[in-house]
Amino acid sequence: MSAGIVLRELRAGIVAPLGSGEARSAIDKQPVHDGYVDVNGLQADRQADTRHHGGPDKALHHYALEHYARWRALLPERAVRFVAGGFGENLVTRGVTEDVVCVGDVYRLGGTVLQVSQGRQPCWKLETRFDVPGMANRVQDSGLTGWYYRVLQPGTIAVGDCFELHDRPHPEWTLARLQHVLYHDCMNRTLLATIADLAALSEGWRLLAARRLESGVVEDWSRRLTLPP
Repeated sequence: MSAGIVLRELRAGIVAPLGSGEARSAIDKQPVHDGYVDVNGLQADRQADTRHHGGPDKALHHYALEHYARWRALLPERAVRFVAGGFGENLVTRGVTEDVVCVGDVYRLGGTVLQVSQGRQPCWKLETRFDVPGMANRVQDSGLTGWYYRVLQPGTIAVGDCFELHDRPHPEWTLARLQHVLYHDCMNRTLLATIADLAALSEGWRLLAARRLESGVVEDWSRRLTLPP
């Protein structure tokens, strides 16, 4: 990520009902000008499901603004929903995507130092959010997932801050390549073994690769991707 990548929006959310059912979520994040970031993320931000969202390896979620144009083209009947903040991201930029961001990239942003920890694993709540059946599957298959950071140095960030790349320990492991292995080339044992040993990758994703190698079976995605009855 070059120094020309500017933080266009910073977003935080509160826990609220999602759709007409009993689900709750903080996906509807609203713009804020600045905020303090600690190891668990933006202090003003909240998560409803802390088992699957938030925590040190998912402290901040970043989504590329240019992806929204692709979703509007693919799903024109829901175009009004595909705008910045739609995916519940904290960080909004233009000019960088999963094709160039790598596992373990270290960036300075404002007063923080951040490290790319993993991609996003989409869940069924996106179906409710966008009112599109199978939306979580669409996102996973497309690779337009966004990505997470861990916080190496807490501090304050603000709209207008620039991302400055300080280290790239795994230039061969773009997020696009990583997600292709996890979701498409699912039992490539050589690449899974490499992923399981990527020190900068989140523990959860390293364990996922290790479990596939041990069991010879791809984990069941249905509970994560399918809207509950």
